[in-house]
Amino acid sequence: MFIQTEETPNPATLKFLPGREVLNGRTADFPDPAQAEASPLAQRLFQVEGVTRVFLGADFVTITKDDEREWYLLKPAILGVIMEHFTAGRPVLIDQAVGTAGDSADSEEDTEIVSQIKELLDTRVRPAVAQDGGDIIYQGFEGGVVFLTMQGACSGCPSSTATLKMGIENMLRHYIPEVVEVRAVL
Repeated sequence: MFIQTEETPNPATLKFLPGREVLNGRTADFPDPAQAEASPLAQRLFQVEGVTRVFLGADFVTITKDDEREWYLLKPAILGVIMEHFTAGRPVLIDQAVGTAGDSADSEEDTEIVSQIKELLDTRVRPAVAQDGGDIIYQGFEGGVVFLTMQGACSGCPSSTATLKMGIENMLRHYIPEVVEVRAVL
């Protein structure tokens, strides 16, 4: 098994591509070990000293490290955990509903504006953000303000504010005049 790595805009985060499906079209964000009980893979990755966050994407794993560790020391251990996990055929998630994103944002009661926002996020924003090892989740729309949560490499990234304001906000305002602002929800 050959696992590629890619740098992300967040220097504390690396994207690992195992060359196979991780989560089928879904994501799971584990900001700390206590929340990783639904994922045997995330649990093992948190055992690597220095790992502070694990994000699972459709075909990638994004790892965030603490500031005291260097990637050249962490990478071999992380690669070993990912390789061993997939070659052993272990499940990525035990309960597919825990820690996942995407399903909670769908509602039959969505207004036309909310449906347009979600469509733009799903077709234009999320694929681009996934390229950088992260995800963006719709949280709500109120008074012209779109509320979003940044996950994976995007969470805590120095350029995430610029991505929200200059990229996502400008795009949404262009296509949907009712949108006046985009705000991050932690």
